[in-house]
Amino acid sequence: MRETTISRRRKKLTAIADTLGLGDTYSATLERIKSQGGEKSRLGLTALMLISHSLRPLQVDELCHALAIEIGSTDLDVGNVPSITTVLGCCQGLIVLDKESSTVRLIHFTLQEYLSSCPELFGSAHSAIAEICLTYLNSRQVKVLSLEPSHDPQDTPLLNYACIYWGVHAKMQLSDRAKSLALELFTQYEKHISIEILLGAVGRSFINGQSLFTGLHCASFFGIVEIVTTFIEMRSCDINKGDFTGATPLMWAARNGHEEVAKVLLEREDGKPDEPDKDGRTPLAWAAHGGHGAVAKLLLEREGVNPDTPDRFYGQTPLSWAAEKGHEEVIQLLQGLKGVNPNKPDKEGRTPLSWAAGNGHEEAMKLLLGWGYVSPDQPDEEGRTPLVWAALKGHEGVVKLLIEREDVNPGRPDEDGRTPLWWAARGGHEGVIVMLVGVLATRQSAHPQGRARALPRASG
Repeated sequence: MRETTISRRRKKLTAIADTLGLGDTYSATLERIKSQGGEKSRLGLTALMLISHSLRPLQVDELCHALAIEIGSTDLDVGNVPSITTVLGCCQGLIVLDKESSTVRLIHFTLQEYLSSCPELFGSAHSAIAEICLTYLNSRQVKVLSLEPSHDPQDTPLLNYACIYWGVHAKMQLSDRAKSLALELFTQYEKHISIEILLGAVGRSFINGQSLFTGLHCASFFGIVEIVTTFIEMRSCDINKGDFTGATPLMWAARNGHEEVAKVLLEREDGKPDEPDKDGRTPLAWAAHGGHGAVAKLLLEREGVNPDTPDRFYGQTPLSWAAEKGHEEVIQLLQGLKGVNPNKPDKEGRTPLSWAAGNGHEEAMKLLLGWGYVSPDQPDEEGRTPLVWAALKGHEGVVKLLIEREDVNPGRPDEDGRTPLWWAARGGHEGVIVMLVGVLATRQSAHPQGRARALPRASG
């Protein structure tokens, strides 16, 4: 479906470019860039490749330093860094400087599509960018930086991009040279500055320079199966080694949804597929959290994986994480499995249904409510039921699903005496108020002896 959508969009934009007469203009301009010859031609074409294939907009200094990289060199020669004026000239007007963001971009959105329609122009662009990034990370200037650098970031402007994105490019296209450069990086990886920057980008930090984050962890993080396989073939490789958070390579693959890497790791007989990290989250919990159904399926097929293990920090099970995030595929995988309790509360007393209701995940709610022995009115430690959470957040579809059930009390107050209607009124959720008033009136009429109060007195 996604490929079809992209293909249609590409055809539409290409048609726009042709209609505007830009196709011929782009073609002629590219010929002029090539005809410059020598260094000017290289700078122009490489700049276009970098800008059109980068995974985020490149800053001016990032682009210029990337253009100065000599693949495989162990030294960064700042004397080779071209000025942005030179780069702009070599690109013959096809790129422009965005002064507001200090980034460099293509002249027009249709140029991106035009360049994508000419794959022979740049060859294996992603692999080439991976080689540039890895050469940069392997350079003497970067290697000497400590994990707690005091250096001026302006001295190594490409560092952030290279650390975070080299592996994404390599996963898309991995040349033999890029693989060799990656393995070179991994020879002294545990104290390399790129770990701090990479993990910092995903909200992980460590102290005292003890990352314990190896090359296998990194390759699993990015999902580069060729490099993971190389590590696996090394007899001295410990695939169960935890990093500073206790996360194993399998856990990083599960967290980021890398099915092929997870499969390779799970095929090892000495693997521990249910090994938790320091917070008690298992690979299955991380796969459920990210909604990675294919990885979750692989894990559930492996003997020894407990599908209902709560973590130590929050007390949430894989089902709880899947429900909180609304990941229907994972919920379906867990549904009906022996040992999975849909009513298992976390440390706040919230059930999977409570999390799905509070976040407005209607389809997830339908799946959970279809579970034969689910308790749809189970309160948490503050006495808040799934209906209370849906009402206070204004999720009309979820409220409707819950009040249609006879085993849900629409007037049930929480520990402070606040009912779902009180919370809906506080938030100004008119649609929810109308539904709750209606169902309360209907049930009061059907059960005149009922004592449920629509608006109880509450503190605060």
